[in-house]
Amino acid sequence: MKAERQTTNGEWLTVKLSDVAQQCLGKMLDAKKNKGHRFPYLRNPNVRWFDVDTTDLQTMPFEDHELERYGLRAGDIVICEGGEAGRAAIWDGRLADVKFQKAIHRVRPGPRLYNRFFVHRLMADYYSGRLADYFTGTTIKHFTGQDLARYEFPLPPLAEQRRIAEVLDRAEALRAKRRAALAELDSLTQSIFLDMFGPNGKHHSSCSTAFLGSLCRSINDGVHKTPTYIESGVPFVTVKNIVNGALDLTTTKFISEEDHRAFTKRTKPEPGDVLVSKDGTIGVPCPITTDDEFSIFVSVALIKPKRELIDQLFLVAQFQSDWVQRQIRAESKGIAIRHLHLEDFRRLVFIVSPIELQREFARRVRAVEKLKTAQRASLAELDALFASLQQRAFRGEL
Repeated sequence: MKAERQTTNGEWLTVKLSDVAQQCLGKMLDAKKNKGHRFPYLRNPNVRWFDVDTTDLQTMPFEDHELERYGLRAGDIVICEGGEAGRAAIWDGRLADVKFQKAIHRVRPGPRLYNRFFVHRLMADYYSGRLADYFTGTTIKHFTGQDLARYEFPLPPLAEQRRIAEVLDRAEALRAKRRAALAELDSLTQSIFLDMFGPNGKHHSSCSTAFLGSLCRSINDGVHKTPTYIESGVPFVTVKNIVNGALDLTTTKFISEEDHRAFTKRTKPEPGDVLVSKDGTIGVPCPITTDDEFSIFVSVALIKPKRELIDQLFLVAQFQSDWVQRQIRAESKGIAIRHLHLEDFRRLVFIVSPIELQREFARRVRAVEKLKTAQRASLAELDALFASLQQRAFRGEL
């Protein structure tokens, strides 16, 4: 075991996670081999940064001798092994007897490590790119148990960890409020849609249904190989760049003009098209509103609607709706990382109404979008403040 060593500031020791916490990878899902009583368990999609979503828990059998090994206690840290590898949250014990699947690491801090400090540290290293040094894999990154155990970070005294976490928690709370305001505006869009086209809507009698594929000129995904990145060039968009229904290029990587031309021979994004995530959190839409050049990865679907049949914002609103999201959950495949094939996208059932009514809906939505633009700008400022606080905190300068 590598000995703990002092950092350059002479006060904090750099430790490996294995020095200050216990860790365990979850149970493999195997319908043929697994026996015992059924318990709910956490999967990769249930783990968000600092939050666990328990609205869609699945169950699998666990035998008596496995209950403690794969059990969760309040205060345990859960970390994604794949997908958005390294994404972490703290289990708060809200439900009894919840277990965790192989796509998740459980980290149980020892007396020297404060759980909220550690998740903040992990998040900072994830977004700075430092955490990627511990990942394996090319197309799909994995944070293995061995790599997690050797993850190194400076460890201040426990009281200082708590102080740092408290400062960052307050900053994160402001960001959460702004994100909640954006979510409320998203709900307003859905309310407008239901008022116009829902079962009790003013124009419900004008509605019919059709497969999404019949409403589009094409539905394709991006390049199926990881490109060679360069310092600057054409943005290369993945699911991570679709944030709150908009394209966020602040953390994007870049590819050459030559690669971009090759990648967009089949899939060229244009204004009026819609990007949709097809891996991980599936079905998150993003309307393309500018003619800025970029390429997309295989994890993103590019939908080119027939504009005489379906309006761009009318299509986006339906991807955000419960009825389309239910179809996506039913058709998506995979265990650790869920995904939706292009053919499944084409078979999704969408509502269709006369194009004039769709465009009236779009006009109302654009008014909401102006408010969302202001909220996003405010959130971007808070994100920059939070990143600055993180850097100062982990340099010991708060």
